Amino acid sequence: MLRYILNRLVGLVVVMFIVATIVFVILRITPGDPAAVMLGPQATQQDIAALRTQLGLDQSILTQYVTWLGHLARGDLGQSIFLNKPVLTVLADRAEPTFWLTLMSLAIATAIALPVGILSAVKRGTALDQSVQGFSMFTSSVPSFWLGLLLMEFFSVKLGWLPVAGYGGPGASIGERLSHLILPAVVLGLVNSALITRFIRASMLDVLRDDYVRTARAKGLTETRVILRHGVRNALIPILTVLGLTAALLVSGAVVTETVFGLPGVGSLVVSAVLRRDYPVIQGALLVIAAIYVLINLVIDLLYLLVDPRVRY
Repeated sequence: MLRYILNRLVGLVVVMFIVATIVFVILRITPGDPAAVMLGPQATQQDIAALRTQLGLDQSILTQYVTWLGHLARGDLGQSIFLNKPVLTVLADRAEPTFWLTLMSLAIATAIALPVGILSAVKRGTALDQSVQGFSMFTSSVPSFWLGLLLMEFFSVKLGWLPVAGYGGPGASIGERLSHLILPAVVLGLVNSALITRFIRASMLDVLRDDYVRTARAKGLTETRVILRHGVRNALIPILTVLGLTAALLVSGAVVTETVFGLPGVGSLVVSAVLRRDYPVIQGALLVIAAIYVLINLVIDLLYLLVDPRVRY
């Protein structure tokens, strides 16, 4: 067990190194000059050249890469070119909305998908099952930005129940800030519940055909106990897998939703950094997202031991 965790942590370092290299190279070969963007269209070539020298952008790509890796090895993600703050500080300032949005979206998606997926598997082939599959296909194909605008128009503009956008003022309470996350969380929860529902249904169908389920029914156990104790429990491994992947995707894939609802999260930060060619922020954000992705997968792998003691690493 300990050896497995150590191997995965070593693999994490390798993955992060590969991600860092790819991100660095892609950003450097992408058209656009941060110095020119910062100074504006009225800047002279001399001004741009002087700022490039100040930022270290006039050095070769290899020199910049080695310098950046040296800082990265010390835990320094660099300094934001436009915000003039350490990248870690910038990411920490934007982490709260993304964290709560991910948590609420995952909770909504699970609350929808778990009972619906189980019921669809139990009622396989019925009108209910066909309706669930049709609804899953529909929600998975609906663009999140369109659904967000639709819900915003109805619940915020017409009914006035929820805030239109933003995350509250500087002195806003937790309750007020969470109220700004209800609509975006519902959007992401509905869209992501489709995939989870299909996985739960498929996993439950595999389990319900096994011999031990028929044996449990033959013993006279109630259908509810058979489904919950013998069905759901043995179908949890693939369910945990898809939940972990969904959580990781929510952390990295809420860019469009955060932009639509004006949330000051990591997603909107990355979008603005890309438009301004703020290399350190883009690199730091992608590295942190990649690390979270790998760590979530590691946690899910370890949870397998709690779900099924027969799992060995």
